[in-house]
Amino acid sequence: MKQIIGMFAATLILNASVLAQSNALPQSGPDRLTKQQLQTLVTTAKTPAEHERIAIYYEGKAQVLISESKQHAQMAEQYRQNPITASGKFSAGTVNHCEYVARSLQQDAARYQKLASEHREMAKSAAR
Repeated sequence: MKQIIGMFAATLILNASVLAQSNALPQSGPDRLTKQQLQTLVTTAKTPAEHERIAIYYEGKAQVLISESKQHAQMAEQYRQNPITASGKFSAGTVNHCEYVARSLQQDAARYQKLASEHREMAKSAAR
């Protein structure tokens, strides 16, 4: 019972640190776009500066996802080191879950990086 309570306490502390780190990421600023602003800009972008602004937005999103992916990979490793959370009974909800989330976030980050690259190419084309 003490081990289970310890496991839940460690999980709570780990989750709190992840939330604190993700909340520390910049949420607003002059270079940030709201979803509505992004939709409008994507629809109307014609100039290199507009496409560059979109690319910066997507790169920022990718960086946030990469950071979150690393946090989940660290959590998976921490769960793997605990005999209770790494056991077959709990691994689906701990190690496997964190590994899945880390991979998924990496894939999403790659998609955002691809979008950023495409808008950089559009910016070059618009400059000609």
